Amino acid sequence: MDKVRVGVLGSTGSVGQRYVNMLRDHPWFELTALSASASSVGKKYRDASKWVLDTGMPEWSADMSVVAADPKEFRRARVELVFSALPSEAAKTIEGEMADAGFAVVADTSAHRMDADVPIMIPEVNSQHLDAIKDQKRKGKRGLIVTGPNCTTSGLAMTLKPVQLSYGLRTVLVSTMQALSGAGFFGVPSMAIVDNLVPYIKNEEEKVQQEVLKILGDYKDGFNNAKIKVGASCQRVGVLDGHTEAVFMITEKAATPEEIASCMERFEGEPQRLKLPSAPMPPIIIRKEPDRPQPRLDRMAGTPERARGMATVVGRIRKEDALDNGIKYVLLSHNTIRGAAGNAILIAELLKAKDMI
Repeated sequence: MDKVRVGVLGSTGSVGQRYVNMLRDHPWFELTALSASASSVGKKYRDASKWVLDTGMPEWSADMSVVAADPKEFRRARVELVFSALPSEAAKTIEGEMADAGFAVVADTSAHRMDADVPIMIPEVNSQHLDAIKDQKRKGKRGLIVTGPNCTTSGLAMTLKPVQLSYGLRTVLVSTMQALSGAGFFGVPSMAIVDNLVPYIKNEEEKVQQEVLKILGDYKDGFNNAKIKVGASCQRVGVLDGHTEAVFMITEKAATPEEIASCMERFEGEPQRLKLPSAPMPPIIIRKEPDRPQPRLDRMAGTPERARGMATVVGRIRKEDALDNGIKYVLLSHNTIRGAAGNAILIAELLKAKDMI
């Protein structure tokens, strides 16, 4: 199989580094272009990037020269697919330019998530939303744009989908305890988070509420939002990686905690059926211990090896007697893997499997 040549926008940031790390020895993709801000252009990647992951920088990437975020530079590198981990303010323009130039763009950024013809994709949950790309083509785009969700939304929507399919959903309330890496390496000063919790993350609650509805809705000549009431309260906590979320929901049909656990445990999506390289088997792992999941113990859950950090871990499923048909549980999802780079790579694998790139 000929490998698809890929490039990464925003390659020096913490999520950009996840891409570089997860694309090493990928069976379907070859990384041929790394871009970053103007101050890094022309430097070797080892000099432009302050490596923050606990795995070493891949040797082959260290000697690559950083190029400008310009379609002409990516064309010279014979790139076919672009991953974007750009800052939000730059993403809107640059991602659009890349798509207009004919590239397939898979983005982690929020810039195009709410565009009418752009799917917010979790491949297990809403692979059918790729139909939206046909509308992008009808509007004259030479390439395409697919986005991943906010890192907080990713694990939440994954766990809601099997419940929606089996029992229906009326209301979802979530309180999040979000890792520091979600704000980037320089995002939260140490003096602000040590011995502390920050009960506010700008725009996060609104993103969760809007994105869940778009992801769980249908696509027929435009997205029809799911008829679910969603509320969120988001907090930043002193954890490096892994978002923990306490979920309360009201189902349409009554279900026991055991039935909810069973439908989550049985759930699989198109990536599992297609045996995509980065697909976790299974996508949702149920822990029965009373004190799990925990970020330090469970954030790298997922098999096979390439899917480590891609599974969503769920525990403490129980009835909520204060709500009719009420269920509550705790989930954990790795925010820079499942919630960012890993999910985007899985989207790209799905695009390739469907001959869309």
